[in-house]
Amino acid sequence: MNLVTAEHLTKSYTERLLFDDIPYLKEAQREHDAFADCLRQQGVEVVYLRDLVAESITDADVRADLIRQFLEESGVKDDRLRESLEDFLSALPDKEMVSAMMAGVRKSQLRANSARLGDYLSAAGDDYPFAVDPLPNLYFTRDPFATIGTGVSIHKMHTATRNRETLFGKFIFEHHPDYRNAPRWYDRGETSSLEGGDILILSPQVLAVGISQRTEEDSIDALAETVLSESKTFRKLLAFDIPKSRSFMHLDTVFTMVDRDKFTVHPNILQQITVFVMELDENRKMKIRQEDGRLEDILKEHLELDKVTLIPCGQGSEIDAAREQWSDGSNTLAIGPGEVVVYSRNYVTNRALEEAGIRLHTIPSAELSRGRGGPRCMSMPLWREDP
Repeated sequence: MNLVTAEHLTKSYTERLLFDDIPYLKEAQREHDAFADCLRQQGVEVVYLRDLVAESITDADVRADLIRQFLEESGVKDDRLRESLEDFLSALPDKEMVSAMMAGVRKSQLRANSARLGDYLSAAGDDYPFAVDPLPNLYFTRDPFATIGTGVSIHKMHTATRNRETLFGKFIFEHHPDYRNAPRWYDRGETSSLEGGDILILSPQVLAVGISQRTEEDSIDALAETVLSESKTFRKLLAFDIPKSRSFMHLDTVFTMVDRDKFTVHPNILQQITVFVMELDENRKMKIRQEDGRLEDILKEHLELDKVTLIPCGQGSEIDAAREQWSDGSNTLAIGPGEVVVYSRNYVTNRALEEAGIRLHTIPSAELSRGRGGPRCMSMPLWREDP
């Protein structure tokens, strides 16, 4: 994964770019490589977003359209600056061009590639160093789009900072030879926000979506209508209303599936979650009802299981749970039933998972975790054995 965007971060711009800290780039890249290697060692085929986008723009008109839309959505209004950026990006090979879009373009890069005095003046502008902002959150590939069964949802992100990320998904699912025919359950042109960290596939029949800081209820209405009406397998959607805060930004920061009948959960939210069941009635009209009772009982009923086990982050300790939830102790990536990838630093939660019979693959995360996302956040399955 191209993590060079981290090298463009300074403390002056972290809030604007939705980062809390500045990762050490070389170490973050080593950790991300270790993550990819861990997946490959378990038989997972790993593909990179940059490569998929590059493979989607082999047609010259499509490539030009990506540049045009990217600059438009980057808010480049100055005509001379736009022309300079078009020239700069167009001159790069496909993969390098996509990398530049992801990493951001410094004004100094434009000056170095120009022989026109006007470009120097246009690029100088003000003290802000970027002609185009970097996309440092893009290594959290879970959020901009999500594969759901045999289709895909391409998202309207909660913040303008991240919304450009979904443009890459648009071009992949419109032009990539392997993915362009996937049904579309939700599209980035919608008016309410939906992010992939709030979408969990609980079974081929049951989808869970969080009502969170980043995903709005209107989006879930639209997604439920499309998925339940048009997909081949899904029969119900469970909407989880969770607290709206930075530390609980998505459902998968507090709740993930680690086996067919086992889940990690942040214990501090168990009394704050409300679950709504969305189904189509016999007339294909949406019906919604609020569920009461314990979360494990609700899951047991709708997943048709004899028993459900909730494994608390931090083994239930308030201090350990708060610390390890902040470093994504609940954000596990299941690569098979009872088999997950986790950050090594969350040793208390990891011990609880092992005691529950879960097989762990641990990866280093001293730098990756500074971005506020775990192994699940850093991945997006394009194909699953159970569609």
